[in-house]
Amino acid sequence: MKRLAGRRALVTGAGQGIGRAIALAFAREGADVGIAELDEKKAEDTAEAVRALGRKSPLCVGDVGVREDCERAVATTANLLGGLDILVNAAAWAQVGTPIADTPDDLYRRTFDVCMTSVFWTSRAAYPHLKQSEHASVINFASNAGTEGMAGNAVYAAAKEAIRGFSRSLAREWGRDGIRVNMIRPIAASPSLAGWIEENPKLAAMQAKAIPLGRFGDCDTDVAPVAVFLASDESQYLTAVTLPVDGGGGQER
Repeated sequence: MKRLAGRRALVTGAGQGIGRAIALAFAREGADVGIAELDEKKAEDTAEAVRALGRKSPLCVGDVGVREDCERAVATTANLLGGLDILVNAAAWAQVGTPIADTPDDLYRRTFDVCMTSVFWTSRAAYPHLKQSEHASVINFASNAGTEGMAGNAVYAAAKEAIRGFSRSLAREWGRDGIRVNMIRPIAASPSLAGWIEENPKLAAMQAKAIPLGRFGDCDTDVAPVAVFLASDESQYLTAVTLPVDGGGGQER
C-alpha cells in the first residue's frame, strides 16, 4: 500500500523546485495532486508529470498573492478531487538585496502577500474541506532567513517567520478537528538558489562546506520525502513543529 493512497492534495508553487518535487513525490505515493502555479507552462508540465504517474492533477494557474486566486485553487482542487486531505504552501517570492531603508511599500506588500498572506488565504479556504478528512495535514515552509535574519532580505525574513507563528496557532486551533499543521525549514538547491550558486561558485562552495553534511539539499531526494512523511500517517502525532531539513546548516534547531 502506498503511503498516500487515495489522498487529495493541493500544492502551491508546484511549477518548479520544492513545490514540483513534492507534487511528484505525492503522486508516486498514490495521491491526486492539484497544481497551483503562476507560470502556465510550468504548471502544465508538473500536472502532466503527475498524470503520467497515474494520478489526477487539476490545474490552477493563478497568483497566490491574490486572494481570489488562492480561493479558486482550493475550490477547484476540492471540487474535482472530491475533497482535500493535504495542503502544501510551497509558493514563495523574494527580491534580495534591498536594504530596509530602501524598501518601498509595494515591495513589502507583495512579499508578504505571496509568502505569508497566501498561506492565510489558502488555509482559510481549505478548512471546511480539511476538517472532513481523516488524514488532514497542512505543510508550510519556514526559512533560515527568518530564524537567523538576513541583511538585504528583511521583509522576506519577516514573512517567513510570521508563517511559523501562524502555523503554530493553526495547529492549536485545528487540532481538535484532527488537522495537523507542520513546517519544513529547508536549505535546498531550488532554482533561485541554483542561479545564485552558478553566479557565485566560490562563495557557494564555502557555504556548502559550512553545512555539516557538506552540501546543499536536493529538492527531490532530501526535501520531498520529508513532506511525504508529514502528509502520511507516519507523523500522525506530530503537529506545530518545524523540521530543519538543512543538513545541519541552520543555527536554530
